[in-house]
Amino acid sequence: MTENGCEYRERVLTMDTMNPNIKRVEYAVRGPIVQRAVQIERELKMGVNKPFTEVIKANIGDCHAMGQKPITFFRQGCRRGSLGVGSRRSDVRRGRSITVGSSCPGEDDSQLARGGSMPLRGEIDPEGLMGDADEWWQEGGQGSPPCLCSSLGDAAGMHTWSDSHISGSTVMLGTHILNGVGLWLRRLEVCVVLKLFDSDRAYSTSQGIEMIRQDVARYIERRDGGIACDPDNIYLSTGASDAIVTMLKLLVSGEGMSRTGVMISIPQYPLYSAALAELGAVQISYYLDEDNCWSLDINELRRALQEAKKHCIPRALCIINPGNPTGQVQSRQCIEDVIRFAATENLFLMADEVYQDNVYADGCKFHSFKKVLFEMGPEYSEKVELASFHSTSKCYMGECGFRGGYMEVVNLDPEVKVQLTKLVSVRLCPPVPGQALLDVVVNPPQPDEPSYDTFIKERSETLATLAEKANMTQEILNQVPGIKCNPVQGAMYTFPRINLPPKAILEAKEKGQSPDMFYCMKLLEEKGICLVPGSGFGQRDGTYHFRMTILPPKEKLKIVLAKIKEFHQHFMDQYS
Repeated sequence: MTENGCEYRERVLTMDTMNPNIKRVEYAVRGPIVQRAVQIERELKMGVNKPFTEVIKANIGDCHAMGQKPITFFRQGCRRGSLGVGSRRSDVRRGRSITVGSSCPGEDDSQLARGGSMPLRGEIDPEGLMGDADEWWQEGGQGSPPCLCSSLGDAAGMHTWSDSHISGSTVMLGTHILNGVGLWLRRLEVCVVLKLFDSDRAYSTSQGIEMIRQDVARYIERRDGGIACDPDNIYLSTGASDAIVTMLKLLVSGEGMSRTGVMISIPQYPLYSAALAELGAVQISYYLDEDNCWSLDINELRRALQEAKKHCIPRALCIINPGNPTGQVQSRQCIEDVIRFAATENLFLMADEVYQDNVYADGCKFHSFKKVLFEMGPEYSEKVELASFHSTSKCYMGECGFRGGYMEVVNLDPEVKVQLTKLVSVRLCPPVPGQALLDVVVNPPQPDEPSYDTFIKERSETLATLAEKANMTQEILNQVPGIKCNPVQGAMYTFPRINLPPKAILEAKEKGQSPDMFYCMKLLEEKGICLVPGSGFGQRDGTYHFRMTILPPKEKLKIVLAKIKEFHQHFMDQYS
């Protein structure tokens, strides 16, 4: 069958092919009635019914009449322009936080339009702030909330009263510096919880705070040169890992010969093999070309796919770019070839792009799968199903503990999308601090903002230092006889190959260990250096590797590399 001269491509993920267990999931807390409530809220915001501010005022009166504060109402509804904000500030700068309250010295609308925030000044007085706010509510919540012009110190931080928490119960204050970067957490909404909401800390919407999803969409549009991104296709997540597993849950179905097969690279990040084992899916291994700097060979994809068809139904193809643990950066031509392959074989694409800012080698450049997909034209951009992932844990941020990330879905069946939203609702929501941090990452300081120069300087220095350490790691390891290390083009790791003597391999087998595990364990015992054996990531039979990170400080990394070199030479002499 053809469509507009092109072969028609059925969707990979439909209500008939998705995991049937997901359809049986019910979660009343975030069920249809709540989804309808959110829809009504949007209608109110759009002016379909009476203005949302009028609804709030009416409910405030009802709550005060009952001697209660409108906690429940605000948990479900607080949004931009809904706190009695004057019209001139009710919608400044779409998608950014809005500062409301009494005018502060030096504040003007042009400043709000640029970023929706004001420089901090003065001393913070949480008790006084809460008292003023509480008094404001006792008086009926009329007009603007009290001025929040306070300081956390001399740092050039910002603050806003924001709608970015669903409860509207948080004043966002922030001068926290991201580890190693110095990016101001201008909008981290975990600092002060107002007494007027009885210290209530509310969940966000399950898909993620709408304002932050809008900011993520604009970030993706900037990254991809203006290609449109719908915020409704963005799902905020507890790091990228959570979103990856969620998508795999949707994809996996069938039993016996009809079980879902998922293609993953070898070497791979162990999240994929572990998740597939847990879900009962079939792992389809395709090997990266170590002799060609861990590049992806389409012929190898075809080999793996044809072999897998004998015992499962291949339905998804996972790509990690830049690579973990291998550190390669795939070329644009390679990405185009992968997209054509996925289209031809009717495969759902999963693009793990969490290291997209970590590209070091000359001649290498990150190309997002979505950008390439849309630049290949409607034949592909309207047919190929794609989910791409990003995280605050990687790149130059390294904020692993906040657990922030996002997934963008492209060409997902609308009915399946409803099921996806239901599935993420079971976990209520991603951590709100992680969402707020993600918003900072996708909204870096702009050229007209005071912290821009500092941000650019520190980000550039961080990435330049990583590039220097990547090159140093490769050079030193390649000086060691018996170790071969490919260039670290990107990401944060290297995956050197080690040649082990037959005597060492035999002793490892006698101990019930893989040879590279035996090697790494001895290194740990003798030198106190912990490397991860390549067998934990997958490797071709008869080859042995280890993964190490390039993250230690430069001087410490030199020491580590020197000790590895010393150990390896001694190991080879011992087992020769």
